[in-house]
Amino acid sequence: MVETTNSGNNTPRPEFRMQKMYIKDLSFENPNAPQIYTAQQKMDPAVEVNLQLNNKQVDDDHWEVALQITAKVSGKEENKVLFILEIEHAAVFMLRNIPKEHIPMLLGVDCPTLLFPFTRQIVSQVSVDGGYIPFLMEPVNFMALYQNAQKKKEEAKKKEETTN
Repeated sequence: MVETTNSGNNTPRPEFRMQKMYIKDLSFENPNAPQIYTAQQKMDPAVEVNLQLNNKQVDDDHWEVALQITAKVSGKEENKVLFILEIEHAAVFMLRNIPKEHIPMLLGVDCPTLLFPFTRQIVSQVSVDGGYIPFLMEPVNFMALYQNAQKKKEEAKKKEETTN
């Protein structure tokens, strides 16, 4: 059955939805437990967070979008690692009847924006299960990241054109 728009023509209606969400990889290292718990109250933690966005086409209508996050929390003064958390959290999105020019923005902005709150919750819960206070990652502006990446691509393309 072909879905049509309300205007009555036979133009298929665009469809966009998350179909499945899953953890591809999860690692929590607590290298200085249990000694770190007694010193934890005195520590001023230093936090390093790296985020990477990956996507790949599964078939004509489905894409996997994955957030890879590495968080390392250490004591600033003693330089002892409290914990290292690595997660690859992914989802399969259906993108059907979407104009090709809109797909990069959906994959780079809309999909990770939908996925991130769930990833953030998993990270928070794992840190609690590791014996720490909830590790709440700051919200991510995927639109700004996408725009910066597009700008860099355009600059690289212009630079390549001028060298040829």
